[in-house]
Amino acid sequence: MTSSTTTTASGQPGNGDAGGVVDGVVGVPGGIGASARAARADALDAWLRTLLPAREGVALVAVGGLGRRQCAPYGDLDLLLLHAGVPGVDDLAAGIWYPVWDAGLRLDHSVRTVAEALSVAQDDVKVALGLLDARHVAGDAALAEQLIRTGTDHWRRTAVRQLPGLREITAARWETHGELAFLLEGDLKEAAGGLRDVGILRAIAIAGITDALRPAVRAAHLRLLDTRDALHTQVGRRVDRLLAQERDGVAALLGLRQLPADAGPGAVDEGDALLRRVAGDARTVSHALDDAFRATDRLRAGRRRGVDGRPLRRPVARDVVEHDGELVLARTAIGARPDPSLSLRVAAAAATTRLPIARATCEWLAAYCPSLPAPWPAEARAALITLLGAGPGLVPAWETCDRYGLVDGWLPEWTRMRSLPQHNPVHRFTLDRHLVQTAYEASRHTREVDRPDLLLLGALLHDAGKGLGGDHSVVGAPLAEAVATRIGLPEHEVTLIGRLVRLHLLLPDVATRRDLADPKTIAGVAGKVGDTTTLDLLHALVRADAAATGPAAWSDWKGRLVAELVARVRTTLDTGVLPEPPAPDPALLAGPLPVVHQTGDRVAVAAADRRGLLATVAGCLALHRLEVISADASTVDGRALVECRVQPRYGLAPDPIALTADLRRAVTGDVSVTQRLRGRALAARGAGAAPRVVWHREAATDAVVLELRAADAAGLLYRVTCALDEAGAQVRAARISTLGADVVDAFYLVGGWPDDVTRARVESAVLAAV
Repeated sequence: MTSSTTTTASGQPGNGDAGGVVDGVVGVPGGIGASARAARADALDAWLRTLLPAREGVALVAVGGLGRRQCAPYGDLDLLLLHAGVPGVDDLAAGIWYPVWDAGLRLDHSVRTVAEALSVAQDDVKVALGLLDARHVAGDAALAEQLIRTGTDHWRRTAVRQLPGLREITAARWETHGELAFLLEGDLKEAAGGLRDVGILRAIAIAGITDALRPAVRAAHLRLLDTRDALHTQVGRRVDRLLAQERDGVAALLGLRQLPADAGPGAVDEGDALLRRVAGDARTVSHALDDAFRATDRLRAGRRRGVDGRPLRRPVARDVVEHDGELVLARTAIGARPDPSLSLRVAAAAATTRLPIARATCEWLAAYCPSLPAPWPAEARAALITLLGAGPGLVPAWETCDRYGLVDGWLPEWTRMRSLPQHNPVHRFTLDRHLVQTAYEASRHTREVDRPDLLLLGALLHDAGKGLGGDHSVVGAPLAEAVATRIGLPEHEVTLIGRLVRLHLLLPDVATRRDLADPKTIAGVAGKVGDTTTLDLLHALVRADAAATGPAAWSDWKGRLVAELVARVRTTLDTGVLPEPPAPDPALLAGPLPVVHQTGDRVAVAAADRRGLLATVAGCLALHRLEVISADASTVDGRALVECRVQPRYGLAPDPIALTADLRRAVTGDVSVTQRLRGRALAARGAGAAPRVVWHREAATDAVVLELRAADAAGLLYRVTCALDEAGAQVRAARISTLGADVVDAFYLVGGWPDDVTRARVESAVLAAV
């Protein structure tokens, strides 16, 4: 669309209403904003009316931007000449199209009857959507109204059937143009989250499937339209891709703040402010479209209902229920006083089940979930680790929570990092998405490290210093330590998190820039790393960081160099010692046996030492639907001690009297309890990486350590300890740790290093039990 813009005294384009001339006939206003777009539509309407003589049975209908009255400064014209079979319509069409072309405007045009237009819409979903924007401009208003009304009615009747095809087309477009939120030079119209997707949301809303155009979406839409207006004005022609060289000019036209000359580190320039605004708006649109497509899917599939005719409800976690394919709060949670960890627990449930959180639930959590105290309660900390370690479900769950402001309540630092662009072509994501993606990638390596929980947290925080100036590894370390302290980690773990952030680039930097055959190189890395726990965490973090960055950030060559460096540093550090188990509760060391103590989430049992005691206690807890979060088994002065931290599987605490009675009977050999344990089917939770057994020769003075890394499952501890007992392995002590969706279980087996045959037999029994 030909246009000129007003200028300010400084010569910069302004937002005035002075317009250009189309074919010497009509002034088309320039400018940015809703009023400017409406003024352009009014001017074009007035001019087009002069091109169509008044005649019954013929109407000029606008679709696209003119139909919506959202004309960009250099946008196209989409026009339909509608007729009722009158003669001479081709001449009428030529009298319109040629003046438009002569004016230098790009034109998409068609000549159809109402029946023809509806027939095309029947076969082409894009045409059907276009009719939803149809607006009478000139000629027979009744004929235009017939098409508009009939086209809308037709869409409402057929939308559910046509939307799957539209979804396929949309997915193909996304594959071609990428995600607007994460692109440094994205297409404002065609990329995922762009203006084209707003049109789909409008169509879904017109069909009455869901309220797709909520206020946040409408506000995002207006800002994206303003950005396109500014881009057209800046470039002086029709263009929808926001190129880097146009960024600062577009930002200035939109009035985004410019930095003073003395701006300090961390200040965001106007170009970055524009990218962050576009990214936030695109994410709002994308999230709304995902939600709308899910509503369509539910409508097509129908609701699964119970015998009372209501949608089925299924508990999936404490205070969280699946309802009609989405996660909602249990009724008891809504009626009770919400605890600060509730939003994190809902997010963790969404990530592990890969089910979306219902919009109303997100809104309720944003409005009523209280702030987390400092330090966090253990339940909130455990939920965060579960969320971060959930694998593919992490990103959509985190994105949903971020859209409703829940993440800011967990991590106030997130506000600064949200949608921060990374001006490195290697990076495919904004900073915040990169951090979440790194945590997802790190979940693939949790079974390779001693502290998967710290790996996940370090992955989320490893680039926290970006955007603040200086070396982001050095700047980010104290920020990460502050987060770890607020979350409630002990001091030595806070220090380790800071070390991971400070050193997260050490291995790739040294591997690719130093002589790995030089002993000084290896000694220097070993001196900085300090221990093999940190070394393994850094190695896993390096690979996760690279995978989250993009394909150009890693190669087989680089991987081999890093692996060689790690192997040499490991040899220098001479590793093998595991942390000592915690001291037993003194109350268990005195009094007649058996002793059973229950305090909050802790269950402790002391009994006469015998084989299989740990398995018996673990099975009894599983029988009462208690998940073992952590457990310690040891022998002190002839007493076998088992101490566990537990949580109810579905938030329903067992009867403490019944649990104590079963534990007492079980540890004294009551066969009725044993039969119940063996009779209950305790199935594994499901998919994930293959379980792994690792042997540690030098981890203990009088035992060898068998370490199992596997997916968590109901009754897993019971099955594995039974398998060890049946394989003839005597368990002297055990450290059981459940970290998110995974477990890392260390079993201290009495005796020296087993031979190959014995080791293979025991390992096979354990893996079969998993």
